[in-house]
Amino acid sequence: MPETSPSPVLRMAQVSKAYGATRALDGVTFELGRGEVHALLGENGAGKSTMMKVLSGAVAPDSGRMFLDGRPYVPSGPLDGLRSGISMIYQELNLAPHLTVEENISFGPRMRGTAEREWRGRVEEMLRLVGLVEHRTKLPRELSGGMKQRVQIARVLANDPDIILMDEPFAALDAYTRGRMQKEVTRIWSALRRTALFVTHDIAEAIWLADRIGIMTRGPESRIREVFEVTLPRPRERMTSGFIDLFNSLSEVIDVEAGNVQ
Repeated sequence: MPETSPSPVLRMAQVSKAYGATRALDGVTFELGRGEVHALLGENGAGKSTMMKVLSGAVAPDSGRMFLDGRPYVPSGPLDGLRSGISMIYQELNLAPHLTVEENISFGPRMRGTAEREWRGRVEEMLRLVGLVEHRTKLPRELSGGMKQRVQIARVLANDPDIILMDEPFAALDAYTRGRMQKEVTRIWSALRRTALFVTHDIAEAIWLADRIGIMTRGPESRIREVFEVTLPRPRERMTSGFIDLFNSLSEVIDVEAGNVQ
C-alpha cells in the first residue's frame, strides 16, 4: 500500500482512467505532500503520463475522486488545473520561437493581466534563479538544449504555481546536460520549496531529486505498487552506500514488477 504523505496538498482516491477498452489507471490512490518532490518510476505503459494528465486536468478520470487542499478537485480542462495552481512541464519543449527568453518567461503573467511592475520583478527574479540574465534577449533557436529547458522551468515558475508536474522533462537531453539540469532543479527547489511530481525512467535521477519515490505497477491497469522514502541528506552524492543501497532496492522492485525476476 502507498505510504501516507504528511499534510497532503493533492490526493487521488481510487482514480481510474480507460482509453477505449484499455484501462490505463486502475484505482490509483496517491498523496502528494506540501513542499515535497515526489518521483514516479515505472516502465513504459505504466500509466505515469496518464496520471499526470489527469492531475493537470488535461483528461478527466472515469471514476474515483481527487482533492486539492482537502477540497474536491474536479477539473474540466487544463485551464482549470492552471487556475487551481497546477502547472505542467513537458518533455517536449513548447517555447514560443518568435519570443525572446524574457518574453517567454513573462508570457503567462502578462496574459493574466498582472501589473507590469509586478511581472517585470517576477521575470527578473526568475532570470537570476535559472542563470539566464545575460541571455534575456535571445530567441530559443540561439540557446542550447539545457538553456531552453531552464527557460521552460522559469516560465512555469513565473506563474507562481503551487504544484508543478514534470513529465520526463530531461529525457531528450544528453547525459552531461541532463546531469547539470538535475543539479539546477535541486538548487531551484531548495530556494523555492515548491511542491512537485516528477516522472522519470531514471532511478538515479529519482533518488537525486525526490523526497519520496513511487513505483507504478506494470500496465495496463496500473496503480501505485510501493512508495520509498528518500532520507539521504542533501546535497546528495551518487556513490555513497546509502544512494547505492536505495538504487538496488528500487531496481529489485522494478525488475520484479517488469517480470524480469521470478
